[in-house]
Amino acid sequence: MYFDTHAHYDFGHFDADRQELLSKTLPEAGVSHVINIGINIPSAKKSIEYAKKYDHFYAAIGFHPMDCGEMEDGDIAILEGLAKEPKVISIGEIGLDYYHKTAPPKDLQKKCFMQHLDLAMKLNLPVIIHCRDAHEDVFEILAASGVGKKVGGVMHCYSGTPEMAVKYVEMGFHIGIGGVVTYKNAEALRETVRIVPKNRLLIETDCPFLPPEPHRGTRNDSRNLYYITEKIGEILGITHEEAAMLTCENAKRLFLEK
Repeated sequence: MYFDTHAHYDFGHFDADRQELLSKTLPEAGVSHVINIGINIPSAKKSIEYAKKYDHFYAAIGFHPMDCGEMEDGDIAILEGLAKEPKVISIGEIGLDYYHKTAPPKDLQKKCFMQHLDLAMKLNLPVIIHCRDAHEDVFEILAASGVGKKVGGVMHCYSGTPEMAVKYVEMGFHIGIGGVVTYKNAEALRETVRIVPKNRLLIETDCPFLPPEPHRGTRNDSRNLYYITEKIGEILGITHEEAAMLTCENAKRLFLEK
């Protein structure tokens, strides 16, 4: 069983074959759980729609930092209302993105980020954290909020140092491992897998993006969890089946056993 803790099946990349993929192809490939990630209000509603339609789907809702410029007064209240749906299991994807030149101003991103953290703690839902070229500010905000100890969460598509990963784990977070772990230049991420506690490792695709080797350059989907799991097993010296079970149970504890 594979638990994909981060996917974007509402994106247009899947318009041609979404129904077949979600209803048949993924379950046949052993994908037992998928969290579809909201990046704004329409995306959150789509994620909830899929969660209602497919037994193995769940929803995360929130504003991606690249979308926080769209937030209007009252949107946090809308998210709070959407969170009443039983298969909404996380607030995310939220955080900071200083990489893209078109990103909203940093102060606006921080305000949005902290509003979502407050909502997560109010609702007792774990958080899914996006961090790109903003490691110091993300760490500082998360540490000050205490959200990791209060509701838990995952550092999505982790790209920081192994040493910082250990600090995040100490704060109460899990570490999301995606296709990048299979890339030749990703030794730091593989070292992260080696040194963080095994019970804090999660797998994700971030599909349609970041496909693992040997499928780089193609559209990613949850079937490619196979290659991520294979690499984690290789790093930890355990079987593929053990790595799949380990990461699935970790995700269930974080997201489904509240």
